[in-house]
This record gives sequence, structure tokens and C-alpha cells, in this order.
Amino acid sequence: MNPVIAMVIGIALLIFLVMRTKIQAFPALIITAIVIGLLAGLNPRETVSAATAGFGSTLSSIGIVIGFGCIMGSFLEHSGAAKRMALSILKLVGVKRADVVLGISGFLVSIPVFCDSGFVILSQLAKELARLTRKSMVGIGGILAMGLYITHFLVPPTPGPLAVAGAFNVDLGLFIFWGILFSIPLFIVSIYLFRYFEKKHPEYIPSYEIDKSKYTPEQLKVLERIEAKMKRNEEMTSEDFEELLSTEKLPSAALSFAPIVVPLILIFFNTIVTNLLGIQTGPLAEFAGLIGSPVVALFVSVLIAVYLLAGSMDRESALKLMESAIGSAGLIVFVTGAGGALGNVIKVTGAGNMMAQAIVNSNIPVLFVPLLVGTLLRIPQGSGTTAMITGSSILAPMLGTLGLNPILAGMALCLTTMCPSYMNDSYFWVVTRFSGLDVKTSLKTWSLSTIIIPLIGSVLLFIASIFI
Repeated sequence: MNPVIAMVIGIALLIFLVMRTKIQAFPALIITAIVIGLLAGLNPRETVSAATAGFGSTLSSIGIVIGFGCIMGSFLEHSGAAKRMALSILKLVGVKRADVVLGISGFLVSIPVFCDSGFVILSQLAKELARLTRKSMVGIGGILAMGLYITHFLVPPTPGPLAVAGAFNVDLGLFIFWGILFSIPLFIVSIYLFRYFEKKHPEYIPSYEIDKSKYTPEQLKVLERIEAKMKRNEEMTSEDFEELLSTEKLPSAALSFAPIVVPLILIFFNTIVTNLLGIQTGPLAEFAGLIGSPVVALFVSVLIAVYLLAGSMDRESALKLMESAIGSAGLIVFVTGAGGALGNVIKVTGAGNMMAQAIVNSNIPVLFVPLLVGTLLRIPQGSGTTAMITGSSILAPMLGTLGLNPILAGMALCLTTMCPSYMNDSYFWVVTRFSGLDVKTSLKTWSLSTIIIPLIGSVLLFIASIFI
């Protein structure tokens, strides 16, 4: 069977299994990967090999990060550090702008950090902001996720846009400039888009409970008043947050932010050394590469959380909390790996390259070529980075013949490899699970947004092409 037809049948089967049957996402993804491989003409051994290779390669890059992220998140929540961070932000910027501030944090963090790692690091803060502001994680988590997602695809030095700039022979500084220029309006649109989704799905608010044994009678009066206000779904004011900040027994702001800020500094340090300073070899490059890898950076974060934030916790309690976090990470890890298995099977069948080549060979307006190539390479596989690298290798020899401006072509390719993020994408599962959403809601909000944002970006590209 034609690999493209096999892919379409497989994706339809996956949607049916996840949304209409009792089969959980992990086995559904593996079943779909095997069905697509067999229908596309791979023999059973090749199909299983492609699935297991995709599962393993996905987890090799994100599995340990998810595990450490869940442990860090549990200690941030249990120690009160997440609440301290959220209250500090809300006191500074106010309730109405909290989601924007969190989204801007993601927007900046994802320039040197993979969006998967960035969302794992910042998700606990998003949950605490949602809990305190009584806003749905569909909105707050979505704005954070999209802030991370946009710059991950459009702004080097993340590997995808970096590879595109190199293949198209575009000056890196110029590519960064244009990437940021296109990213800003798209991020602004995403704020209003996810605020709309939040109104449609207001039920995804993390629960808020008070351990009354920890407080004095005077503090309890304040906390019970605010708790009652939350139960009535009344919007909290800045004064409420200031009162909470004065009564809660929470770690200092500096210590609370440390488990998030320190790993980001370590990762940024590696980016500065290897990309901005151009030091690729030697002791400094080796040291930066070690401490700046997401795995080591998050391990440092876990140590800070365990030994500083929860320093007064006894060994047995700390181990139980850690084991509980690892148990929660298990489902996320398996589903994420299964998404990688599906993406790799489709990649091995060659469906993406077949679709992209057909578009390249057709007689359509030249700017449509990178736009469609990016989308068609992304649909069959979960990795946007792979789609960008593959697309740049297909398009680079054709830019002169097509008469395409390399900057516009690069932006078009990077932009449309965002589309769509669904069940074969590891980031889809990271956003879905760490936000506490069900698959159907995530498809209707997150996946839909990864279609809408690139469409709006494509319109901006056509406008820009008039002047460039």
C-alpha cells in the first residue's frame, strides 16, 4: 500500500482508539505504529525495529528530563516554593497579567532550551498560578506552551532553525532577528487564542487545599476567608495575594526560584560558550557541555529541591515523595516514547518525503513550496526538528531556481513545521500530561492552536514578501 494512504488510515485508527475505545494512549500509539508499518509494506521485523528505535531515541532525549522534572515539581509543591513563586509574581504583575508573564518566560527560555524541557521546568509554576488565580490550565498552560513552542521553531540556536539557517546560507544574526520579528506577533495572538480556549474549558483548575494544622488561629481566619472566596469562584485581588504572602509559611523567594533559575542559567551558559563565543573544543567547552545539558542541569535542580527546599524533611518522607513523583512520571514517559515510536515508523515508510517531493514538483506559487513542504514533513512525524532539517536539505538546492528569498524560505519552513502538534509529538504529551488535560481537550485546544498560529504566520509571510 502507498505509505501516505497507510499513514492516513493509521492516524484515523489512532484517533478512534484514543477517543472511542477503552484503550489507553500508550498501547493505542504502539498498535497504530505497527499497523502503519505493515500497511506501508515493511515486514514485521522492520516494523517492530522502527517502533522500538523511535521509542528509544525519543526517551533518550526527554525521558530522564521528565523524571527529574516530576521529582522537582513534587518538592516545589510540597515545600510551598511553587506557591511562593506564584504569589511573588502575582503581587508584582497583578492577576490579569500573570499568564502573559509566564508565557513571556517560556518565550525567552525556549531560545536556548528545548521546549519539552522548558515546559517540564515551568509547569509546576503554571499549576500554582492556575490554582491561585482560579484560571484553567487550558489557558495558562497553553500560553506557556505556545511561548516555548514559537521561539523553539523560529529562533536559533535551537537545532532546527539553526540547521535551516546553515542550509540556506543565511547570516545567523539576521535569521535570529527575523525569527524574533515573526515570533512577537504570533505570541500576542496566542495569548488571546488561549484566553478564548480557557473560557471554553474552565474546569481544568488544580485543586486548592489548606493544611490547617500548620497555621495559627489568626492565620487560619485569613486562609479560610480566601478558601471560601475560591470555592465561590470569585476572582482574587492583589490584596488577597499580599495577605496570603504575609500569612503563609513559605520558603524565601530566592530559594523558591532557585530550582527553576539555576538549571536555566546552566543551560544558558552552555549556549553562550558554544554558540555565542564559538568555543567548541577544550576544557571550557567540555565543562559547559556537561553542566549545561538538560539532564545534568535538572539533576542539580533536584538536589537543590531535596537538600535546600526540603532540608527539614526526614529521609523516609523525602523518599516517599520522590517515589510518588517517579510513579507519576511513568505514564508520561511511556506515552511520550510511544509517540516517538509512531513518528519513527512513519518516517521509515517515507510518507513525509513522498508528500514533500510531490509538492516541490508541482506548479504552484514559489512561497507555497516551503510552506507546504514544512507542513507535509511535520504531519507524519512528531519531531519538528527532524522536519526542519529534512525540509532544508530538500529545499536548499532549489532556492536559486525558485527565486526564493532564503530568509523568507527559512521562516516559511520553520513556521509550518509547527503544524500540527498532535499524538505523534512528544511535546503534545508533555503539554497534555503536565497540564492535567485529557486527550480530547488537548486536541481541541493545543493541537488546534498549532494549526491556527502557523496559518496566521503564513499570512504575515506573504505580507512580508511584498516588501522583501
